[in-house]
Amino acid sequence: MHVITRKRLNEFAKRHSDAHSSLLHWYREIKKREFSNLEELRRIFPSADQVDNLTVFNIGGNKFRLVSAIHYNRKRVYIRAILTHQEYARGTWKE
Repeated sequence: MHVITRKRLNEFAKRHSDAHSSLLHWYREIKKREFSNLEELRRIFPSADQVDNLTVFNIGGNKFRLVSAIHYNRKRVYIRAILTHQEYARGTWKE
């Protein structure tokens, strides 16, 4: 899958150094595979959830959430937001 954009991962990791290794692991796993649907994605990321038209990943033992828009037909993952668990719980990312 093609990840758009890795820059968001790097920026978040700079602010939250404890997320760095988990984000790197997520990036490497998503980059080396191609998924056709959510079911295939969950074989590698079992905690991935569909929320409306977005896919949410638990990162770093559920400390962080990565919100993405996945276009399976184009093999692209658009990173919409990376949030702490507290930021995610506020729900403002849905707006």
